[in-house]
Amino acid sequence: MQSINLGNKESGKIWHRKPSPATRDGIIVNIIHNTSDYLPKVLRFLNVAFDSSGDSLIAGDHQGNIYVFDLYGNRFNLVQRTSQACTALAFNLHRKSEFLVALADYSIKCFDTVTKQLVSWMRGHESSVFSISVHASGRYAITTSSDTAQLWDLDTFQRKRKLNILQSVGIQKVFFLPLTNTILSCFKDNSIFAWECDTLVCKYQLPAPPESSSILYKVFAVTRDGQILAAGGKSNHLHLWCLEAKQVFRIIQMPTKVRAIRHLEFLPDSFDAGSNQVLGVLCQDGIMRFVNIQTCKLLFEIGSLDEGISSSAISPHGRYIASIMENGSLNIYSVQTLTKEINKPPPPLVKVIEDLPKRKVNSGDLKMKVTSGRVQRPAKSRENKIQARILKQDLTGNFENKKNEFSDGLNKKRLQILLKGYGEYPMKYRMFIWRSLLQLPENHTAFSNLIDKGIHVAFLNLQKKYPIKSRKLLRVLQRTLSALAHWSSIFSDTPYLPLLAFPFVKLFQNNQLICFEVVATLIINWCQHWFEYFPNPPINILSMIENVLAFHDKELLQHFITHDITSQLYAWPLLETVFSEVLTREEWLKLFDNVFSNHPSFLLMTVVAYNICSRAPLLNCNLKDDFEYFFHHRNNLDISAVIREVYRLMDTTPTDIHPDSMLDVFVALTKGQYPVFNQYPKFIVDRQTQERERIRIRDDELDYLRERQAVEDMQAELDQQRVEDEAWYQKQEPLRKAEETRRETPLQEEEMMIQQRQKLAAVKRELKVKEVHLQDAARRRLLQLQQEQREMELRRLDDEIERKNLTRNQEAIAKEMREDADANKRKVDLEDHMFHRPIGTDQTQNQNTQKLIEENLAKAEQACLNTDWRIQALHKQRCNDLHRNECYQEVAKLLRKNRKKEMEVLNAVMEGEAKKWEEAEEQDFHLKSEKKAAAPSDASRRWFLENEIHAQHPCHRVPRCQDEWVASGRLPRTSQLKDISEMESLTQISLNQRKTHWDTMEWDLTERVRNLRQRLATQARNRCQTPHLLAT
Repeated sequence: MQSINLGNKESGKIWHRKPSPATRDGIIVNIIHNTSDYLPKVLRFLNVAFDSSGDSLIAGDHQGNIYVFDLYGNRFNLVQRTSQACTALAFNLHRKSEFLVALADYSIKCFDTVTKQLVSWMRGHESSVFSISVHASGRYAITTSSDTAQLWDLDTFQRKRKLNILQSVGIQKVFFLPLTNTILSCFKDNSIFAWECDTLVCKYQLPAPPESSSILYKVFAVTRDGQILAAGGKSNHLHLWCLEAKQVFRIIQMPTKVRAIRHLEFLPDSFDAGSNQVLGVLCQDGIMRFVNIQTCKLLFEIGSLDEGISSSAISPHGRYIASIMENGSLNIYSVQTLTKEINKPPPPLVKVIEDLPKRKVNSGDLKMKVTSGRVQRPAKSRENKIQARILKQDLTGNFENKKNEFSDGLNKKRLQILLKGYGEYPMKYRMFIWRSLLQLPENHTAFSNLIDKGIHVAFLNLQKKYPIKSRKLLRVLQRTLSALAHWSSIFSDTPYLPLLAFPFVKLFQNNQLICFEVVATLIINWCQHWFEYFPNPPINILSMIENVLAFHDKELLQHFITHDITSQLYAWPLLETVFSEVLTREEWLKLFDNVFSNHPSFLLMTVVAYNICSRAPLLNCNLKDDFEYFFHHRNNLDISAVIREVYRLMDTTPTDIHPDSMLDVFVALTKGQYPVFNQYPKFIVDRQTQERERIRIRDDELDYLRERQAVEDMQAELDQQRVEDEAWYQKQEPLRKAEETRRETPLQEEEMMIQQRQKLAAVKRELKVKEVHLQDAARRRLLQLQQEQREMELRRLDDEIERKNLTRNQEAIAKEMREDADANKRKVDLEDHMFHRPIGTDQTQNQNTQKLIEENLAKAEQACLNTDWRIQALHKQRCNDLHRNECYQEVAKLLRKNRKKEMEVLNAVMEGEAKKWEEAEEQDFHLKSEKKAAAPSDASRRWFLENEIHAQHPCHRVPRCQDEWVASGRLPRTSQLKDISEMESLTQISLNQRKTHWDTMEWDLTERVRNLRQRLATQARNRCQTPHLLAT
């Protein structure tokens, strides 16, 4: 058993030597997938599926890696990485390179194994998909999950139908019946329904299983012909349903150690015509047992208790079994090896008794050699010859004729019976049967001698006439045809030989010896009398065919005669191509199974049968081109019907026109050397050979004369060329001298140009130096200008700061003035209110009028004051702007003349600032003094008001009333005066806080301006010093 670890490889060989599986386990190769990390991890395979050919399979692991294994080409390839586990696979679509994979995210994707691209992405399931069933045509698929089943069209990848069920009834499996248009749905309540695929009409429902062996079905399998359904579950019983009768016809009880069945699948066979007899049963112990459902015998097992199987798949042709083991590996089994013991030949009918020399014969000295149906002589001793008597025992009384017995044990009569029963030989035994029927000698030495002669001249340019795409096939065809031409010279001139040999070359391209001997045997036996009228078609053979056709179908022959269609048109194209143009590969193989098993006249009868079976379309043909097309292209014809018609013609044709009376019986090739083939008109072939030789000699002479004439022409051309060369050289001499003069002139000019370039380079260097100086000067001027601009900006900022300070001071003063005016107004109003409140009701109107007038007068006075103040402020601002512009001009002039006056300007600014602070302090002091001066006047006014208030009241009032009035008059006045003093104190506090805030901001701005001036002065000094240092 060979084993391969895929590792991180994306492609490679499956096995490195030819696999030879052991009989006991039948394992061809064990495939494991481990990562190549520091700590290897096993990637377990989960699902496996075969394609429709059965020679390739696809497998996916739990990480989503999908591999294709080509068992015929011994290659594996990583075709997709899905990055998630696959739950189901299908590889038998109608586009052979595509496959379906169901993933863990409940989606189904279609990929291409060649391009490795995503073809389609199908969604619709809400739970994991555990089954994918593909229609026999490969154009429809059913995906099944636990809650629904969906029908998909694989041409458009659209969902056609969806099966909805109740939550209480789950789905076990929904699948297509093979080779039919029926869908079978199996549910968890053991109900099974059959539906029509196109209309989804329920065709029938299977009845409930018998109560004596009632089990819950879990797994199902159907034979290839769709007649038998096998069902199993958690029991050791298997139910076999006949779908035609719709009833259980057999219940199979597995061994007692089987408690549950996990998987069922029928094993296909080429000889059972789809009614599979062997059922594979995967049990709970991991062992898959293969049982004959007719005899109920256990045939063989795969897997063991130590290495159990988790799932399995069988190839469509029944050659391989792919099983996923419980340890995650993948095993490929050979069915032929597993069934070798079952397919043993029956015991021999003939026993050989050998007599030992010089000894008395005892019963223990008898040797019996068991053979498979053939007679073998006892082995001879090297020292003495042993005389043996062969006892032939015939159960029927006598043996068949020796001509029906082959050297390898096969019997021709039994093969013919088998052929008539099945219509063709098994695919895997066909080549072996053909070699036995044709009795090929396999003369390796003789064939090597023919091959060593090389490619025959007649077939050197074969690819021009027959452009074959495969170079290997072309090479094998060339060698086979060359060997035939070396064997007999007539085959080098036979135009239809490539057409005759090509199907056999294509069939036996891997064994050229067998290919040559099959073609040679075909020519000797089935091509008898073909070359008697060479190079014309075999008129005698075509006449035989025409006579048989005239006997069996006169109407068709008369139709041919009416339209001037001869046997060279309706018979010879079929013979010269041995039906390879009008039949498919399978039909052609089936036909030649019968041709090689019968008399050589069978091939001629096949031509007649082909015409008779095609009489309907042939009778509708009226043009010669239609007939030619019909006999050179494939037609819709059943080859089985043609073969049956051939056998009928063989039995019903009269003896006088039957081809077997004119053709010899089968003669095999001789052993050692091939026989001489001279069944052709030798004089014609010799004449053609002589004519070909004469033509070759004539061509050689013509070639010689042509070559001699070419040599003479070349000599004349050479002499003429020599004369022309001499004349050309003479003409070239003056040109050469002129050329030298012309060359000297550019040299002189070039020297002058070099000198001029040197001068120009010197001028350029000077200009470069001047340009550098100018750039340096311009840079210095630019730096100076930038410095001046920055200084001007600094001056502007200083002026802006000063203007803002002035504006803020003015605003603060105006605010203080407004606050003083408001306070004074409130005080006046309060005094007026206190003064006029005791007045009687008769003076109320006058007082109100007077108060309104006073208020208006106060407003007018305040408006005049505000207007005057604004006019003064605007005039002062204009003066300041004019003065500032003049200062800017003067500063700019002074700055250009002498930069040393900067310090003086700064000092002047400082002095102006000190003066402003002094003025502000003087104004503050003046304000305080004015407030102090106003305080006595306020006190005297309050005293006056109090006296006036006391003087206005009469003296004859009751003292109690006076006390009440005084109390009511003084208490409010005292509280009002307190309110006024509190308001004045609060106003003074707020003004002091704002003044302190503005002083702090002004001091910060002054410090920033001073620092900026110092940095600018430092940078200016550095720039002034740097050019001076560079100049020195």
